[in-house]
Amino acid sequence: MLVSQILKSKAMDGVLTLTSDASVADAAAIMSEKRIGTIVISDDGGKTAAGILSERDIVRELGRKGLACMGDTVADMMTRKLVTCGPSDGSDAVLAQMTDGRFRHMPVIENGTLIGLISIGDAVKARLAELAMERDALEGMVMGH
Repeated sequence: MLVSQILKSKAMDGVLTLTSDASVADAAAIMSEKRIGTIVISDDGGKTAAGILSERDIVRELGRKGLACMGDTVADMMTRKLVTCGPSDGSDAVLAQMTDGRFRHMPVIENGTLIGLISIGDAVKARLAELAMERDALEGMVMGH
């Protein structure tokens, strides 16, 4: 399945973003309220991704610096070197990249513009749907349907 198809199947359109000068406490509050594990950092209204901040990033800094890190800006803590995908990439390739890189969220970029965000859960769900369709087709062939 293609990334573009995964994005169409998601309930939320667009990508939730924060600016790089936002506090880590603000980011954590939004993640908690929205029940999300990451937030894309963008200083131009969500057109491009400057970085990404995950709950893992926050926990790592909490362990290192304590609660003082909550007053830091997200720019101080975000991952700047993003691994991204495009809408024509396949779910298998995205899953492999996420697994190899040990991260769970990937921004989707088209012509330099941020168009979505997919999680490893989204990619696994897509792959399971593909496998179910293949199984059904094989059963149909075996049963003569």
